[in-house]
Amino acid sequence: MAFQIKVNKQLRSVDVAEDTPLLWALRDDLDLKGTKYGCGVGMCGACTVLMDGKPIRSCLTQVSQVTGSITTIEGLAENGKLHALQQAWIDQDVAQCGYCQAGQILAASALLAKSPKPTDADIESAMTGNLCRCATYNRIKAAIHQAAGTKA
Repeated sequence: MAFQIKVNKQLRSVDVAEDTPLLWALRDDLDLKGTKYGCGVGMCGACTVLMDGKPIRSCLTQVSQVTGSITTIEGLAENGKLHALQQAWIDQDVAQCGYCQAGQILAASALLAKSPKPTDADIESAMTGNLCRCATYNRIKAAIHQAAGTKA
């Protein structure tokens, strides 16, 4: 079955079963490999993408459930310029293995859209569902503060 979904500001078509997880449509059909498969049950956040600016788990969201505009890590930068969070991730040397980072950055993006000057508590609360096996949580927090222009 063909579905039209808006991904990274472009209307795209995928021909998949209606219960196909969005994650696989993004990775396998649209070749957007930045979104990662983690646990497959929505617990780790590696597959986080934004739907109308809100973080969702693409491993649990069926293509037929997509009702809004999807943003993946590939769509965060604009006009060849990194998003402030992406630059902060580099500046703060956040990534170790890097596997969870796309989901982390997108969750942080949703946080900053909702709370442009987050406190440590805001960050901890918003990022709770995104796990990092390398435990770079302090650097993630510092990067979010840097992108927000706040002090850690």
